[in-house]
This record gives sequence, structure tokens and C-alpha cells, in this order.
Amino acid sequence: MERLFTGLQPSGALHIGNYLGTLKQTVELCKSHDGLVMIADYHALTSLKKPEELRRNIIDVAKDYIAVGMDPEKTIIFKQSDVPEHTELAWIFDCLVSVKFLELAHAYKDKVAKGLEANAGLFTYPMLMAADILLYDTDVVPVGADQKQHVEYAREAAAKFNNTYGETFKEAKELILESVAVVPGTDGKKMSKSYGNTIPLFGTKDEIAKAVMSIVTDSSGGVPVNVYNIHKAVKSEAELAPLYETSKGKYKALKEALIEDIEAMVAPMRARRDSLTDADIKKLLTEGSGKARERASTKMKDVRAKVGVAL
Repeated sequence: MERLFTGLQPSGALHIGNYLGTLKQTVELCKSHDGLVMIADYHALTSLKKPEELRRNIIDVAKDYIAVGMDPEKTIIFKQSDVPEHTELAWIFDCLVSVKFLELAHAYKDKVAKGLEANAGLFTYPMLMAADILLYDTDVVPVGADQKQHVEYAREAAAKFNNTYGETFKEAKELILESVAVVPGTDGKKMSKSYGNTIPLFGTKDEIAKAVMSIVTDSSGGVPVNVYNIHKAVKSEAELAPLYETSKGKYKALKEALIEDIEAMVAPMRARRDSLTDADIKKLLTEGSGKARERASTKMKDVRAKVGVAL
């Protein structure tokens, strides 16, 4: 059985783009793969500096994973910071790659291009992500199209280590579901918390309605493009065709139909999420992190011997 690895930063509330873009396919893939699902709390430190908010987000993201259908009996769900081998291996990779190589990372270049100060954590972020993936002999990593570079960086780190110290790491491959890889937001750009253009995944129906009604529309055509592009990520184009044909120019009606379709998708997951307690999640993460660390420590024993620090 192939091994799958994925991670999600606990940096804020999930939106439907997270679910339709990667979470939905990951849940399905985990049914046929040996899955590891990581809450990337150390990655979140590159941008989130509020301890209480981070603690809350960690619990919330774990609840989100269970709510969307992840089965903790079959898939290891764990917290990155509970497995110190991640940061240990990241340091070893940092010592193998060049500064110029890291400067090519999209996230780092975007920050610099916007005139923002990029901290050292963001700069070396790709090597921590490489460690996340490579520690577990991962075969496949489900990612959005815009995250393909992260897996490419992991393969490069694996190749550099293997060439230097001998065959050790498997070179993982990305898995991108093109049809929903990038879900547009309310303004037509990629749905992202940083753009403030999201539709909440576990918001109330009123919160979902407020977000949908804010979708930017183009009054020059009969079909509101931004509404349709989000809608087709929720329902198939064949299902939507009659609705959009009979409702040309009726933007409010089309938005209301989108609200109902999103609510129908979200309501069962929201109910499942509401049934979970914080105590349930803490127990689940403790068990999952123990399983993940058992695998990671076995890998690092080999790595330490090969780099020469094990006596």
C-alpha cells in the first residue's frame, strides 16, 4: 500500500477552498493509502505570533479533519511539534542546500516582492516541509497546483542527501486533482485567508450567505463568472447547466442557489464537528503523535548514522 502524507497549518479557520482543493481528495485517498495527516504548527509560527490563538487553532484543525471524514483509526493524525525529528532533519537538509536554492521558493519571493520582511523561518520553510515528507518514506503528497514546488523541493533534498550519504530517502510525488486544485474566492482570485476572499467551511448558514452575497459579479454578461466558477467546484457543470440557462441575468437567484448547495455540503460535516470535544482531540493527537514519532525515530536513527553524528 502506498504511503500518503499531507499537512495543514493551524493558522486560522478553514474555508471551502481548503476542503474542495485538497481536503476532500485527501480523505478519499486515505481510504486506499497508508495515510499520515500532520497539523503543521511549527510552520504556522512563520506568520502566527499569538500563542492562545495557535493553541485554539491546533484543536480546531484536528476537529476539521475528523469532520470532513478523516478516520483516525485508519489514518495517523498528529501534531508536528510532537515529533522533534522534523526539525532535526530540517537542519540537516539546511546544511546540504544553498542559499540561492532557497531564494527560488515562491512563498519567500512573494513576500520579498511585496516589500514584506521575510523571517528566517519562512526562508528555510521548504526544508522543514521536505523533512515532513521524507521522514516517512512518503510515496504521494496531495497538493494544490500552486504547492507543487514544495514537493519538488523535497525531492531535491532527498537527492542531495542520497548523493552525499547514500540511498536513504524515497523521492515522493505530488498528486494534483486539476479540476478543483485552485478554488476561486469571492473576488475571482484564488480563495485564500490572506486575500480576505473566503467562504467559511464551518461557518453558520448566515455567515456562508454573507460571503456568497459578497461575490464580485460582472454585470455585462448573463452568467456571473465568479459565482459560476465557485459553484462548479461544488456541483458538476452538467448539474448546473439547466440552472444557469434558466437564470441568466438573475444574479441574486444564482447566489442563493450557491448558498443552498454549499449549506447542503457543509451541514453534515458541521454537525459531526460540533459533536467533538477538546478532550477527544487531545487524546487523539497524543495517540497519533506517538505512532508518527515511532516511524520518524526509526528513520532518524539511520540518518544520524549516515551523517556521522551517531557514535
